[in-house]
Amino acid sequence: MAKQLFTNDHILSWLQYFSSNTDIDLEHVKILDITRKNKNLIPTVEAHRCTLVFTEAGDQDIFYRMWSVGLGECEVIYNEGSEPEGAIKRKLVADMIDRGINASAGMIVLNPNARSTIKFGMDNKNFATGSVRYVGSEIRSVILSKMQIAENKNFCVISGESIAVEAAMICGEGSVIAVEYKESDRETLEENVGKFGLKNITIIDHVDARTMKDLPIPDTTMLVASASMEQEITFLKELNPNMEFVIYTLDFRVAANMRDILGRFGMNDVNIIQISVSKLDSKNVFETQPSPWIITARAE
Repeated sequence: MAKQLFTNDHILSWLQYFSSNTDIDLEHVKILDITRKNKNLIPTVEAHRCTLVFTEAGDQDIFYRMWSVGLGECEVIYNEGSEPEGAIKRKLVADMIDRGINASAGMIVLNPNARSTIKFGMDNKNFATGSVRYVGSEIRSVILSKMQIAENKNFCVISGESIAVEAAMICGEGSVIAVEYKESDRETLEENVGKFGLKNITIIDHVDARTMKDLPIPDTTMLVASASMEQEITFLKELNPNMEFVIYTLDFRVAANMRDILGRFGMNDVNIIQISVSKLDSKNVFETQPSPWIITARAE
C-alpha cells in the first residue's frame, strides 16, 4: 500500500492552523485530499462553500483549470511552504492562474456561489469540442437521473462521453469506466477529463476481461444501443449479476424489442420511456430535437 502523504495528524494540524489564523467556521469545511486516487477538486469546490484541499507539489495548472471552468471568483487561503505555519495569504483564483503548487500543503478554497444540490445537465458548450456529438443537456439530465447517481457508486458508460464526464463529477467517492470504441472519441474524452481535472475516470476501448481487469466492478451501466449491445450485456452481467442498466436508443424497433432482449438476461423489471424536447429558436419557431427511448432494466 502506498504511503499516505497527509495523515490524520497532518490534517488536524492544518485545521488548527487555519482556525487560529482565520475567522472561518471550520464546522462546515469539506476536507479533500487530492493526493489520493480518484479525488476530484473542481466538482467538490463547485458543491461546497469552504473546502480544505491537500495538494502535492508539482501541479502547475491547478488554478488555471479552476478558472477555466468558472471558479475564478473563489478565494484561496494559503501560506508559503509545506508546514502549517507563517503568514496567511488570500487571493482570488483569477489572480493565481499563472502559478502552481510548489509544496505539498493544505489550502482553503472559498466558493461563495457553491451549490448544495446535485446539478444534472451541464451545458454542452462547457465540454471540449472535438469528434463527439453530445446528447442534449435536457436528455442527459434524465439519463443521469435514471442512473441514480450516488457519491460512492461505480459506473460503466459505453459510448456516452458527456454522461461519463458528468457522472464522474457527481460520484466523487466512486468511479466511472468510460468505453469509447473510436480513437477520436477517446481523445475528446481525455480532453474533457483534463479540462475538469477528473481523476475517477478510466477510459478503455472495449469491454472484456482484459480491459476491465483490476477496475472497480460497476453497479450500473449506461450504454447506447448498438450491434455489440448483447455481447456487452453478457459480459457485464457475468461481472455483476445484479448490475442495473440504462440504455439509450433512437431506433423504435430496438426499443420495441427491448423487453424480450433483456428478458433473456433475466432482467424482467424493464421500464421504457420516450423523451421529446423542443426549443424555441431565434425565429420564434419550436425546433424539435431527436426523441430517444430510454430503457432502465434490472433483475427482479
